[in-house]
This record gives sequence, C-alpha cells and structure tokens, in this order.
Amino acid sequence: MTYRGDGYRRSSAPGGPDRPGRGSVYSGKRRPRWGRIALVVCLSLALLAGLGLLGGWIYYRQLDAGIERTDPFSGIAEGRPVKAVEGSLNLLMLGSDSRDPDNKAKAGEWRTDTLIVVHIPASHDKAYLISIPRDLYVHIPKSQTNPEYGNTKSKINAAFAWGGLPLVVQAIEGYSGVRMDHVVLIDFGGFKQVTDALGGVDMYIEQDITSIHPPKRKFKKGTNHLNGTEALDYVRQRYQFAEGDFARMRHQQQFMKALMDKAVSSGTLSNPIKLNAFLKAVTAAMTVDQDFSLVDMALQFRGIRGDDLTFMVSPHVGSQTVKGQSVVMPDKAKAKALYEAVRSDTVGELVAQTASPSATPKSGN
Repeated sequence: MTYRGDGYRRSSAPGGPDRPGRGSVYSGKRRPRWGRIALVVCLSLALLAGLGLLGGWIYYRQLDAGIERTDPFSGIAEGRPVKAVEGSLNLLMLGSDSRDPDNKAKAGEWRTDTLIVVHIPASHDKAYLISIPRDLYVHIPKSQTNPEYGNTKSKINAAFAWGGLPLVVQAIEGYSGVRMDHVVLIDFGGFKQVTDALGGVDMYIEQDITSIHPPKRKFKKGTNHLNGTEALDYVRQRYQFAEGDFARMRHQQQFMKALMDKAVSSGTLSNPIKLNAFLKAVTAAMTVDQDFSLVDMALQFRGIRGDDLTFMVSPHVGSQTVKGQSVVMPDKAKAKALYEAVRSDTVGELVAQTASPSATPKSGN
C-alpha cells in the first residue's frame, strides 16, 4: 500500500465527524474512512486472477452469479462525461455500515457514508483510490425521481437521499467530469465474516478503552488478536479518542492492512478452502451494477497488489458553515488538476510530481 502527501500539512488540531481539518490531494495523515473496503475488494479480485484458467473461469461465474445487482445508471439519459482514454477503468465505490450500532438510518435505508472513485490506468499496473468527503459542498443535479429536490448546492451525500444511486452518479460525474464505468456498493458489516474466514487479525490497540457498545468490551493497549466481531467493535469506536472520528479512520485503515497481511501470511492464497471462504465473504458484502463482471475485474486487477494501491482525498480546504450547517469546501484548483489527470489517465505523473512518502498504518506492534 502506498499513501502519499503533496507537502502540504493539514491543521494539527483534531477534527470531528463534521469538521475535518484542511486537506490536500494526497494525505498520509487522515485517510478516507472507507478506503479499507476498497483494499479488500481489490485484493480479492487480484487473488481470483491466480486461479487456473478453466477452473478459475468457472469459479468466477459462480461467484459472479451470487453477487447482488442494481441499476445505478437508470434514468441518466444524457449529459454524462465522454470516456477519454480507452482501456482505463473508473469505478465508483459507495460504502455503508448498516449494522453499525451508531447508524441511525431506519430499517431498509441505505446510507452512502463513503464515496470513493477508483481509477485503474490503461496499463492495469496501479490503482488510485480517491475518497470524496461525504459533506463535500457541490452542485447536486435535479432528481429525476423526485423533481422537487436537487438543482442546488448541498453536501454530496444528499444526492442519495434525493434521487438514489442515479443521482449520486450524476452528482459525482458532474463534479469531477469523469465517467464512471461501474458502481460497487459495500456493506462494511459484512466484513465480520471476512475477518473470521481468515481466522481473525492482529491489531495494535493504541490505548486502553472500553467499548460504548454492548457488551462493552475492554481493549488493552498493545497487540491484540481479534475475531471479526471484536475487530469491527474496535474500529467503530471514536468518542474515547482525542481525535474523534479521525482516530476511527486510522483504526479502520489499520484493520484493512491487518486483513491484507493475514491473507498473505496465513496461507489463504494457496489453500483452496480458505480462499473460497474468504472470497465468498467478500462478494457477499457487495452489490454491483448490471454490467459488472468479476471475470473482467480480475483481468483488470491481475497485476495489481497491495503496494500498487495509492490512496488520495478529493481536494478540499476544510469546513465552513453554510446556511447553518457545516460543510466541506472543495479546493477547486487542485480538484480540477486531479480529475483532469483521471480523465486523461495521467494520475501517475501527477502523483510523481507532487507526492512525498508517508507511513503506512500500523497493524501490529
């Protein structure tokens, strides 16, 4: 995994869920809350490519048939960006945690707490994951299903409430100018099974805490071996830490790195039974568009490994109060440069010009 910074520092003052510090295009300090989900999905697709040709093809089809599907492009008749570079791939990944005790959504509601644009260049040797803050203040197009909503500026996650997935696609494509080839929805709650399929993970607990959720587990400072339920409980905590939600982001990144480390070190890749349980748990937590194909994705990801992933944050200048609510304001100049690089498939060059190394999250001691 590679996390990069562009030389700019965010405010050292801790932020909160609705008041992030100032951010740059590439950040090693405060990473996207749901970047960890993309890592496991990317890893699983890469692992698929290691299977035998005929057996692998059949296995792809079986997994593919079991994934839930939706139509996020329905009702988008015109005005979509034109695909600029053939061979490159852009996925919109939306994350939610429907089983999080802190999630107050009503039964049946699906909240898009996380929005990530994944860009795979035509060379298929890298993947760039751009997290879009859920409170980013942008123009939301008019909703086709609820015409009384939209055609105004608001937090970008309002698009889902106003017009479902199609309006989310329209809002992000309109803001970035990047055409989305596929949409992948991830339910983080499903990753309990992913963790258990690997036999648990080792994580470094940075301070003694007691969970705010029943049965109020106690986590001791130091390296701990956690099963799926314990790991998800820990990474959901935020109120006990001075950095609040930013601490939770960091712990979730540590969790994802721990998952990847365990998948590689535990023999999962070479054990068909373990690999099958791992991949089935991953795909069970996914919902994809109608044209999404695991076979195609495996081919796209076949040469990509953890070290080839670069996380970014959509450029912003921090939070401001607009009409009585806290929103994240875009950095228009940096955003224009970043998304133009995505469109023209030159993100690697942009990263090389502006990036400086930063530490990866610690999963052990």
